[in-house]
Amino acid sequence: MSRVAAIDCGTNSIRLLIADIEGANFREVYRTMEIVRLGQGVDKNKRFDPAAIDRTLAAVADFSSEIARRGVTTLRFCATSATRDAENRALFIDGVKGILGVEPEVISGDEEARLSFTGAVRELHPSDGPFLVIDIGGGSTEFVFGESEVSAAKSVNIGCVRMSERHFSQLPPSRGAIAAALADIDQAIDVAAQVVPINSAATVVAVAGTATTVAAAALELIEYDRYSIHLARISATRVHEISERLLAMNRDEIAALGYMHPGRVDVISAGSLVLDRILQRCGAPEFVASESDILDGMAWSIAK
Repeated sequence: MSRVAAIDCGTNSIRLLIADIEGANFREVYRTMEIVRLGQGVDKNKRFDPAAIDRTLAAVADFSSEIARRGVTTLRFCATSATRDAENRALFIDGVKGILGVEPEVISGDEEARLSFTGAVRELHPSDGPFLVIDIGGGSTEFVFGESEVSAAKSVNIGCVRMSERHFSQLPPSRGAIAAALADIDQAIDVAAQVVPINSAATVVAVAGTATTVAAAALELIEYDRYSIHLARISATRVHEISERLLAMNRDEIAALGYMHPGRVDVISAGSLVLDRILQRCGAPEFVASESDILDGMAWSIAK
């Protein structure tokens, strides 16, 4: 049996999973997330803000304590969209290495897609395929198509933080801001569709915080409950209704929603718009919300 730890550091959040894996058996030991907004300003400046690095390294130090306390034997740390884009990424990488003793992997969009697919479809029956996995992150969104293995993947820069910083300077956003965001989103979907057969999936699976938060809204949860959300089927019509509602709300109204994580308040409007538009363009009647994603894929990748 392997006790492994996976750390996924994205544009908006950093997450830790510790799991025991033996053969095909997976037992979650510990899972946690911190919203650190490492990618703050990266879309505009192409550099990490020093305060964002400090916030993220503080979370890494907390994770390090849990990893040591729980007897982890193997660790993998992956950094994604924001770190790929930041010209001063070495400051962050050196900081993580100083705390954990391992160098973060700045993985490509294709590797991110492969890991997300592995985590997302592992609990689904092969007869439900082929699958299209949509991973809406802070900086990028991955489109991944396949059955048991990935056959096509594309990463495009329409994450919820990136879209919010580009277009939604105020909440609720203006009609013009929404139109500009949709133009960006449509252009990125066009790019993805040149590589990935987005209209050919039998099942669309959406992972990460935007999709699971929209699922929480669709399920009318009083508070966030990952066990109620996991593998829930949410209609595209319902997603559109929720996106329209969020786009009409101000920051305080969004913050008052019981299922809303404080770190998602200012980016969920843009994220929901991305998800809504993708489902429309794919012609998908629904999506499956999965709480298993790149983090789980990373854990499987290092199990021995």
